[in-house]
Amino acid sequence: MRTERFEGTIGRTLAESTPWFDPPPDPGPDAPDVLVILLDDTGFAQLGCFGSDIDTPHIDALAADGVQFTNFHVTPLCSPTRAALLTGRSHHAAGMRGLSNFRTGFPHMLGHVSTHTATMAEVLSDEGYATFAVGKWHLAPMEECSAAGPFDQWPLGRGFDRFYGFLDGETDQFHPSLTVDNHHIEPPAGPEDGYHLTEDLVDRALEMITASTNVRPDRPIFTWFALGATHAPHQAPAEHLAKYRGRYDEGWDVVRARWFERQKELGVVPAHTTLAPRNPGVAAWDDLPETERRLAARLQEAFAAFLDHTDDQIGRLLDGLRDLGRLDNTIVLLMADNGASQEGGPYGVMHEMKFFNGILETPDEAIARLDDIGGPHSHTNYPWGWAQCGNAPFRWYKQNTHEGGVHVPLIVRWPAGLGDQAGTVRHQFAHASDVAPTVYDLVGVTPPSTYRGVEQRPVTGRSFASVLHDADAAATNTVQYFEMAGSRAIVRERHKAVCKHDKGADFDAERWELYDLVDDPSECHDLADERPELLAELVELWWAEAEVNQVPPLDDRLIELFGTRFRPRSPHPESRRYTYRPSPWPMPAQAGASIGGRDFDLVARITRGPDDGGVLFATGTENSGLSVFVQDGRWVLDYNAFDDHTVVVSDVEVPVGDSMLTLRVRRGEGSTGTVALEVDGAPAGSADLPLLMRIMSSVGASIGRDHGSAVSQRYTGPFPFTGTLHELAIQVSPGRYPDVESAEAAEALSRQ
Repeated sequence: MRTERFEGTIGRTLAESTPWFDPPPDPGPDAPDVLVILLDDTGFAQLGCFGSDIDTPHIDALAADGVQFTNFHVTPLCSPTRAALLTGRSHHAAGMRGLSNFRTGFPHMLGHVSTHTATMAEVLSDEGYATFAVGKWHLAPMEECSAAGPFDQWPLGRGFDRFYGFLDGETDQFHPSLTVDNHHIEPPAGPEDGYHLTEDLVDRALEMITASTNVRPDRPIFTWFALGATHAPHQAPAEHLAKYRGRYDEGWDVVRARWFERQKELGVVPAHTTLAPRNPGVAAWDDLPETERRLAARLQEAFAAFLDHTDDQIGRLLDGLRDLGRLDNTIVLLMADNGASQEGGPYGVMHEMKFFNGILETPDEAIARLDDIGGPHSHTNYPWGWAQCGNAPFRWYKQNTHEGGVHVPLIVRWPAGLGDQAGTVRHQFAHASDVAPTVYDLVGVTPPSTYRGVEQRPVTGRSFASVLHDADAAATNTVQYFEMAGSRAIVRERHKAVCKHDKGADFDAERWELYDLVDDPSECHDLADERPELLAELVELWWAEAEVNQVPPLDDRLIELFGTRFRPRSPHPESRRYTYRPSPWPMPAQAGASIGGRDFDLVARITRGPDDGGVLFATGTENSGLSVFVQDGRWVLDYNAFDDHTVVVSDVEVPVGDSMLTLRVRRGEGSTGTVALEVDGAPAGSADLPLLMRIMSSVGASIGRDHGSAVSQRYTGPFPFTGTLHELAIQVSPGRYPDVESAEAAEALSRQ
């Protein structure tokens, strides 16, 4: 945002006046472009140049022509890493202790990036850069990501000129929830047309960059290219899935050992490194039943196909920049946001949301859908054994502060500035919060002490520009703390103290471990009992760093923070009554009616002709969700619990003309429930729900239509209601709050 200045003179006439034109910011004729490519949930070993046998030739070529970091660290979760990367501060100081879906009432968990920590986009924009964000955002409170806004924490509110992507932590790769700038759109095509989100993201990024350079080739560009890959759901085109069929039938023990040997050959881990033992809960592959092996192998194939396809698209992006003549003077930084994910559980899942519902899907249940894996009719994540394979040689996973959660790949390529370093490797420690100050250093920018009138917290990351220029330079970051949901760690030079927190345990009583990362990079030889004085010193240092970086209070909540906060002036009113009318824009799951796991009544007041029908309310996707619609003159519910459909069709027809249609959902024992339909107050059908979902989907609700990936198999496409939907009201917890179908409510509705 420019300030208006005038340094000319103003007289009584033009002849007596001197004009002055405020020059725009100019970073200089040689200012490089900056491209950050951020992979999601990608472990240290999963790229070909870091040890795996997954085909990633374009990323490997980036490493061969750039600088490859083998000791780069992040936070254990996506939103916090993104906050640290974009601001150059610790994630707690940036207000992002956990996911942006969470708000806890403390400064370290705002649900957005603090305005006291300006983003790279904000800083570089003020220096004259064009700024584009493409892909995953996940840095705004999700209940603020509907058409109602506010928009100040969306990408355009945090320094980006344009945005194309999705705002939540994940989305379906074939039927994504898409946002352009400050409004939602439908995907431009579907899987039947060959659509895949990653390809779309590359197309849109190149369109933005080309449009900018056509008019202002002199203006440098900062592009934040944050992929949905390789976060669940693991989905890829059929030809990529076929390429990996049978590739992982040997199992994770054999594959992990092979990847580990290749890591040593490539020099990305020291030759003396020990391959960590299997994590608790990971069985020996040869001890698994045949069904478990078949399912696990197919789930790993889907992951590999997803990453391979992603590499193809990254190659397309780089080729596009090369064709524009901009690649050689572009600082390309490719990295992952955290280690491989444990959210698939011990067996893997056909639908990742089962993890968030506390459901342990057995292989015998999942094997019937083996051929769906990786395609549009799946939402898969792989099992722990493959996740640990992806994190080789380390222990543990995403969410953990051991190396498996925080030690990830980083590649930096910049021929115009680092050409003499092409193909070299760096073993110095660096962290996500060090990236922004490094970029500022390389492009010659000083971050402001005040931004838009707001005092800025110090940029606490340490530039590693000196390490980029000189392989023998000392590491610039010698003390780095970690914290996630109560798990803690600190690295000081060669030593690391780490505590894996168990939820609900006494923070002060839990055991800390101690490792020498030079002698023992994979944390296999705990020195806590041998060197208690050093351990105590490091624990004390952790607390000192925690105070400086606004870590307290320690808080081990994660999944429960997805829960709704009912309050005034929010999408979730204290009355728990939601009132909707038809809209072409869907709502994010956290902005729509909070019906997951709860009793609720839904009442639709409609007028229809003899042939009118369609969806009145739908939330979720073809893999899980709920849809209520009128079809063939009947009032229909399809409750899709991870592809287990409970369908209730009214036993009476919906009248032509005006009517009131009601759905009642009630919790039962455990995780069960019941559903009942009514037409104009008269019972019209009911059923038992074997599973009442607490979290249905990352895709939210639409009113008057479905969103494209049809929740129900009884229709295709959005199936919009062709009559008139006057109003749709949802009352959550009707036993405690006014019933939307009470006589008083019905009378009130009739007067509107």
